[in-house]
Amino acid sequence: MEFSQYEVNALLQITNRPPVVFTEGHGMWLTDHSGKRYLDYLQGWAVNCLGHTPQCVQDALAAQAKKLINPSPAFYNEPSIALAALLTKNSCFDRVFFASSGAEANEGAIKLARKWGKKFKNEAGANRYEIITFDHSFHGRTLATMSASGKPGWDSIFAPQVAGFPKAQLNDLAHVESLITEHTVAIMLEPVQGEGGVIPATREFMQGLRALTRQRGLLLIVDEVQTGIGRTGDLFAYQHTGVTPDVMALAKALGGGFPI
Repeated sequence: MEFSQYEVNALLQITNRPPVVFTEGHGMWLTDHSGKRYLDYLQGWAVNCLGHTPQCVQDALAAQAKKLINPSPAFYNEPSIALAALLTKNSCFDRVFFASSGAEANEGAIKLARKWGKKFKNEAGANRYEIITFDHSFHGRTLATMSASGKPGWDSIFAPQVAGFPKAQLNDLAHVESLITEHTVAIMLEPVQGEGGVIPATREFMQGLRALTRQRGLLLIVDEVQTGIGRTGDLFAYQHTGVTPDVMALAKALGGGFPI
């Protein structure tokens, strides 16, 4: 089939795509509409942790599809209980909330922090809602997570932004501390900035943030959407740093190419 035969204009233009339609993928290799093969190092923007169409994922999807697909979040289901137990047993966390994407996971973390700041108010009795994030960070493409992100130019694309996300400089503890106000409830960061250029937070900086947040009564949130599930050698990147965060967001590799 020729590229011109595909009705690509039926899709909303959100990025400059090349004139290629991928039709198959196996492991590290993709095949396009003309039969040309590509060695794929993108893997769905760091999503396919086991490559394209791994047999174990095929088998798990087929087996579960024959039993139960979606009973709604208003009820328990066996796979969610089993996965939540695995995550808590292999991390420092106690509870798991499942969503469909990394942006939703980070939205959930933001909501959780704001809810915590409403319960544990500041000395004046007012809600705490500000979350300090970092320049060059990336937390998603919803309005709130774009506002939390520190990508250059993102403050104007869908302006006005959601308020409450002052930006600090990564690995500069003094700058972070200077941004804390009576409205601050949390500090949120990627242990390794992904879209910002693969920039790691140092071990000393992470430990400094943990000490600072405990001293000031703030939450420490780690966005491990890109770094989680073994991407840095340990199961989670925070485990390299000797700190215990309060909240962690996961996605991408967690689903092996599928929404959780």
